[in-house]
Amino acid sequence: MSKKADPSHPLYGANLATLWTVWRRSGGLAPHARMKMLAAFGAALGRLPFSLIERGTLALRPKAGDHQAPIFILGHWRSGTTHLYNVLSKSDRFGYVSPFATALPWDFLLLGRALEPLLVKKLPEHRYIDRVRVDADSPQEDEIALANMSALSFYHGLYYPQKFDDYFQSGVFLDGVSAKERTQWEGILRLFYKKLSIAQPGRQLLIKNPVYTARPAQLRALWPDAKFIHIHRNPAKVFLSMRNFYQALFAQFALQDYGHLDIDEIILATYDRMMHNLRRETADLPAHQFHELSFDAFQADPMAEIGHIYDRLDMDGFAAARPVFERYLGSVADYQKNSFTAPPDLRQKLMDRWGDHIRHWGYEDAL
Repeated sequence: MSKKADPSHPLYGANLATLWTVWRRSGGLAPHARMKMLAAFGAALGRLPFSLIERGTLALRPKAGDHQAPIFILGHWRSGTTHLYNVLSKSDRFGYVSPFATALPWDFLLLGRALEPLLVKKLPEHRYIDRVRVDADSPQEDEIALANMSALSFYHGLYYPQKFDDYFQSGVFLDGVSAKERTQWEGILRLFYKKLSIAQPGRQLLIKNPVYTARPAQLRALWPDAKFIHIHRNPAKVFLSMRNFYQALFAQFALQDYGHLDIDEIILATYDRMMHNLRRETADLPAHQFHELSFDAFQADPMAEIGHIYDRLDMDGFAAARPVFERYLGSVADYQKNSFTAPPDLRQKLMDRWGDHIRHWGYEDAL
């Protein structure tokens, strides 16, 4: 069941068109959510002059923010993508999505800089789904930002659970998405990355978003030279952690009741389809554009695995960045991951639904 959560909401950074589109499609709001939606519209209206100025400034600089093709970190949610992202982003060769770009994707170059002291105070102490600390320089995935710029995002299914399946299937797998809608979304993605590159000149963008694991072919079409890092994890741990993922995010962000959703089936169906897409759409990538590693190997010897990433993807600068990586790893050495109890039938359930992927990555004995 839905419940009243913190008064802030990610949609406070959305523009008017996105707010209107998703609200109109999604039906009524839970009583506690009505003031949130009103505040989101008010925030969008108040930011509108600044948003227009920022768009106009970018239009006058058509070649600003030209950058190398991004490097994308892929992996199903709860597979270690965040930890890998946090470590790699410490190198000054990479640009990334800041908390301010996430919260104010339309306005972070101008208004976001002016409001930075206030925004720092508003940052949560840690992520809602785990105890990973959030600071002003903590890299974020781009999905919440894109959900504030477009109706095409699975996050709208978390905000409006009565339409969860529609938003999730379109936002992750592009089901039912027209060519026009896809082109519009890709234009927004390029705009957002252009702004990230302007904010972090001379750096190659490093992007982490589990959604892209379901459609690397789309990213390859946009950036033929893009490079990909895929991290995988024991599927049993992924499944159990995903239960907490959905429970935590629905409790925090849902604007409608979500008690009707079969979370276990959502997890089972999504993982299978996502992994099939990933394996099919990256099978022909050359070695210098695709590297795969396990979360267990990364935990056991992170510096060795980072070295492998640099070598495989033909990136220089590892020796210079090594002390920075080591300092960060030392600062999080005491971090304790969430622990969940597996039901007795979980192994058989996962082998029935995910057996092909479990065998592919050699997790049969680890379940």
